[in-house]
Amino acid sequence: MMNGLGWGMGLGGWLWMVLGIVLIVVVVWVLVAAIAARDRPVADDAAQILKGRFARGEITQTEYEQARRVLGI
Repeated sequence: MMNGLGWGMGLGGWLWMVLGIVLIVVVVWVLVAAIAARDRPVADDAAQILKGRFARGEITQTEYEQARRVLGI
Protein backbone atom coordinates (compact mmCIF):
# COMPACT_ATOMS: atom_id res chain seq x y z
CA MET A 1 0.00 0.00 0.00
CA MET A 2 1.24 3.49 -0.75
CA ASN A 3 1.96 5.98 1.98
CA GLY A 4 0.37 9.43 2.22
CA LEU A 5 3.00 11.09 0.01
CA GLY A 6 2.13 9.04 -3.03
CA TRP A 7 5.53 7.39 -3.16
CA GLY A 8 5.82 3.62 -3.15
CA MET A 9 8.84 3.64 -0.82
CA GLY A 10 8.95 4.76 2.80
CA LEU A 11 11.72 6.70 4.53
CA GLY A 12 13.64 3.49 5.21
CA GLY A 13 13.78 2.62 1.53
CA TRP A 14 15.09 6.07 0.59
CA LEU A 15 17.66 5.89 3.35
CA TRP A 16 19.01 2.56 2.10
CA MET A 17 19.12 3.87 -1.47
CA VAL A 18 21.10 6.98 -0.43
CA LEU A 19 23.47 4.87 1.69
CA GLY A 20 24.02 2.55 -1.29
CA ILE A 21 24.89 5.48 -3.55
CA VAL A 22 27.28 6.89 -0.92
CA LEU A 23 28.93 3.48 -0.60
CA ILE A 24 29.44 3.26 -4.37
CA VAL A 25 30.95 6.76 -4.48
CA VAL A 26 33.34 5.93 -1.61
CA VAL A 27 34.48 2.68 -3.26
CA VAL A 28 35.14 4.46 -6.58
CA TRP A 29 37.03 7.24 -4.78
CA VAL A 30 39.23 4.73 -2.91
CA LEU A 31 40.01 2.86 -6.14
CA VAL A 32 40.93 6.06 -7.99
CA ALA A 33 43.16 7.19 -5.10
CA ALA A 34 44.88 3.79 -4.96
CA ILE A 35 45.57 3.79 -8.69
CA ALA A 36 46.94 7.35 -8.59
CA ALA A 37 49.24 6.50 -5.66
CA ARG A 38 50.45 3.34 -7.41
CA ASP A 39 51.58 5.26 -10.50
CA ARG A 40 53.66 7.76 -8.50
CA PRO A 41 57.26 6.60 -7.99
CA VAL A 42 58.39 6.48 -4.37
CA ALA A 43 61.93 7.67 -5.17
CA ASP A 44 60.58 10.98 -6.47
CA ASP A 45 58.76 11.55 -3.20
CA ALA A 46 61.89 10.74 -1.20
CA ALA A 47 63.98 13.05 -3.38
CA GLN A 48 61.49 15.90 -3.00
CA ILE A 49 61.36 15.48 0.77
CA LEU A 50 65.14 15.38 0.99
CA LYS A 51 65.51 18.47 -1.19
CA GLY A 52 62.94 20.31 0.89
CA ARG A 53 64.68 19.42 4.17
CA PHE A 54 68.01 20.61 2.76
CA ALA A 55 66.45 23.83 1.42
CA ARG A 56 64.91 24.60 4.82
CA GLY A 57 68.25 24.02 6.53
CA GLU A 58 67.04 21.02 8.52
CA ILE A 59 70.01 18.92 7.36
CA THR A 60 73.59 19.77 6.40
CA GLN A 61 75.14 19.26 2.99
CA THR A 62 76.99 16.19 4.27
CA GLU A 63 73.75 14.66 5.57
CA TYR A 64 72.02 15.52 2.29
CA GLU A 65 74.71 13.84 0.16
CA GLN A 66 74.81 10.78 2.45
CA ALA A 67 71.02 10.40 2.23
CA ARG A 68 71.17 10.71 -1.57
CA ARG A 69 73.70 7.89 -1.74
CA VAL A 70 71.61 5.69 0.55
CA LEU A 71 68.45 6.34 -1.47
CA GLY A 72 70.23 5.92 -4.80
CA ILE A 73 69.22 9.29 -6.20
